[in-house]
Amino acid sequence: AYPAGQCIQQLIEEQAARTPEAVALVFAEQQLSYAELNARANQWAHRLLELGVGPDVLVGVAVERSLEMVIGLLAVLKAGGAYVPLDPEYPQDRLGYMIEDSGLKLLLNQAHLALPIPAHVQALDLGQALSGYSSANPQVTLDPENLAYAIYTSGSTGKPKGVMVRHGALTNFIVSMAAAPGIGAQDRLLSLTTFSFDIFGLELYTPLMVGGRVVLASQDTQRDPELILQQVQAQGITLLQATPSTWRMLLESPNAGALAGRRFLCGGEALADELAVRMTALGAQTWNLYGPTETTIWSALQPLSSEHSHPYLGKAINNTSLYILGEDLSANPVGVAGELLIGGDGLARGYFERPALTAERFLPNPYGEPGGRFYRTGDLARYRADGVIDYISRIDHQVKIRGFRIELG
Repeated sequence: AYPAGQCIQQLIEEQAARTPEAVALVFAEQQLSYAELNARANQWAHRLLELGVGPDVLVGVAVERSLEMVIGLLAVLKAGGAYVPLDPEYPQDRLGYMIEDSGLKLLLNQAHLALPIPAHVQALDLGQALSGYSSANPQVTLDPENLAYAIYTSGSTGKPKGVMVRHGALTNFIVSMAAAPGIGAQDRLLSLTTFSFDIFGLELYTPLMVGGRVVLASQDTQRDPELILQQVQAQGITLLQATPSTWRMLLESPNAGALAGRRFLCGGEALADELAVRMTALGAQTWNLYGPTETTIWSALQPLSSEHSHPYLGKAINNTSLYILGEDLSANPVGVAGELLIGGDGLARGYFERPALTAERFLPNPYGEPGGRFYRTGDLARYRADGVIDYISRIDHQVKIRGFRIELG
């Protein structure tokens, strides 16, 4: 069970009340306690409320990795809005398309960034101090069906499409992750993922919900295995999440021993057996994670061990159902390959202003509760006798490189 009426920002507010002095966020030489992070996000939330932000209002966040990036994301959620992460490193034409397509009226950014912001979009500099605004938690009423964020993924037509993720789905995911793989107050997680990739949500919200510490790697650190390994040691990191490409880069470093005894989360592309063997030999615990953006970050997970290092897709997270179906959507027997469909609390509302595509990918689920839907992943998989799912391949012509979906022509 998870707190169905509560959104992630409320759970973080409760944690800030329990452990106000604990360190919540570290970036380079800077850090914020839970009380400081909560207060600064609250001031910005009150500013956003003044500007008309509320349920299902999309707000762009185009910010480099910084304390301000996290303050901005939390502020949008606290004001009841939904954020659209816009990585300033993206090409200008892609950023321009996302700003235009999502119909943004408001954008949080940093003054030094040169971004393609249309005249009708109001830009606010997160570097400003907001001393005149209340630091108290805003009183905003939200429904689990309201949106938390819209993230753009590469589309089969080459045009990115916005995936609209509901608060109920995000809360379900974060609460499930805190239970398994298991993240607690003692954990220090090194966040390596860009915030425009949905798995960043695990790195930020799970530790903050349970009183842990988020160490945000800088843009320079993200790309440099030696800097990552130095930070792991210097910050006493207990947990890292990365794609197999990044794990391979880290394990090939002469200083990979710095990772010994830490916990590893791996997802975003298929994990090769030989890499899984090396990870389980070095780490205290390794988990293989699977899931499309459309079903909220990860939908399945599998613990790996030295005896069981083959990276199966695994079993469903909380309140999630995994189906292996034939072309007519009838259930395939154990061991027979079919398309993987995902049902349950993690489903996105759909694609932003793409009703036809939403109807094509999100179908009525005849196996679940009346009115429920499931999502067609386009992945070929099969159930094993022990209830674990084995991933086989993509059904379509799509590959993942560094966790990003690329359509082959």
